[in-house]
Amino acid sequence: MTTIERPVLYRAAAIIPPAVVVGDTPARLVVPGVEQDGWGLDDERRLGAFAGPIEAEAILHELELSGLRGRGGAGFPVFRKWSTVAAAPGECVVVANGHEGEPASSKDRWLLTRRPHLVLDGLLIAAATVGASEAIVCVSHEDAAASVESAIADLQNAGLVPEGLTLRVFGTSMSYVAGEESAICQAINGGPALPTDKPPRPFEAGVRGLPTLINNVETLAHVAWIRIHGGTEFASAGTETAKGTALFTVTGACERPGVYEMELGRTVAELIAAAGGSVEAVTGLLVGGWFGGVLDASAVSLPCCYDAFAAAGGGLGCAAVTVLGPDDDIVETATELAAWYQMESAKQCGVCVSGTGAIARTLRQISRGVAGADATEKLARWGSTLSGRGACSFIDGASALARSAALELTRRESAEKGVR
Repeated sequence: MTTIERPVLYRAAAIIPPAVVVGDTPARLVVPGVEQDGWGLDDERRLGAFAGPIEAEAILHELELSGLRGRGGAGFPVFRKWSTVAAAPGECVVVANGHEGEPASSKDRWLLTRRPHLVLDGLLIAAATVGASEAIVCVSHEDAAASVESAIADLQNAGLVPEGLTLRVFGTSMSYVAGEESAICQAINGGPALPTDKPPRPFEAGVRGLPTLINNVETLAHVAWIRIHGGTEFASAGTETAKGTALFTVTGACERPGVYEMELGRTVAELIAAAGGSVEAVTGLLVGGWFGGVLDASAVSLPCCYDAFAAAGGGLGCAAVTVLGPDDDIVETATELAAWYQMESAKQCGVCVSGTGAIARTLRQISRGVAGADATEKLARWGSTLSGRGACSFIDGASALARSAALELTRRESAEKGVR
């Protein structure tokens, strides 16, 4: 059996450095003092967390005003998601998704180890708003699990866990697909951490077959901030369609890789400069983590928002940005990442197994100089036909990668013809 090596060049740092606020971004999650030893429940309560009763209608109204979109990947409007589960009859469950299987991201781990109480405040707000009887924090790193366990004990000792609500931590595997919503529900239910067919979706039937509200931990941290400061104040930062701030993980060709809080709508160039990268030396970008494909150097001028990234052929996703410099080759990078996609596939759907395998194999052949004349054409075709297929969206990332590689290869072929 052939062993596929995991690419290591663009992984987020194993040790998370102190997070940084970019420019004059209004600091909301990376607040003064949060990196100090001993920051905990008392500090969060001093800033307004866990204060007063939670009124469901008022919370939903503030979320609607805020325009908050999920910070885990798809960017779905939080108000709509919460309203759907809140309207479901009977018992329900809420889950904080702190699984971080995206190798280029460490912002969720930062939150869970630096501000776990704020995440738990957002989770308790969610539970009260939709009427949940169980609240679960799903994690994939041991240090995050220990931090959240300790924070839950703090809440219990302070009498801040509502009577009748079960609050617990659930640890799951590090594989990429294990963080998908239905995979989380299946794992909590005792099955394998693999995506399931839809429908039903988790908001219809998830943990224990109950309607289940799942939000990324950063999303819940923003919810806690919104309850304190209001939806209108939250929306005062960002753009019309991408409101507020976000935590970005920056890796690659920069001096200070790490987690950065930046107002949505500011440019990728500002983010790179804050991380000590040379904007002029950028040769390409991975945006939205490894899932968003490879964009060329012109992407540095993009505003960091959902619409702009999507229009450029990428995606904001988990807001992870990997900077490629002069020493990085876009096609070689795509070849490495294609091997990762082939390995990380859940291997449940034929289209995903064959699609990721074909993309990885073709890129390896291109890198070795043994590809057929139609290799670029095949990558372009897979880049447009594979998206949206299979039980989960994993194949979409491999499809974006194929599309990116085909565009770069076409550009090179055109440049060569121009020289001749």
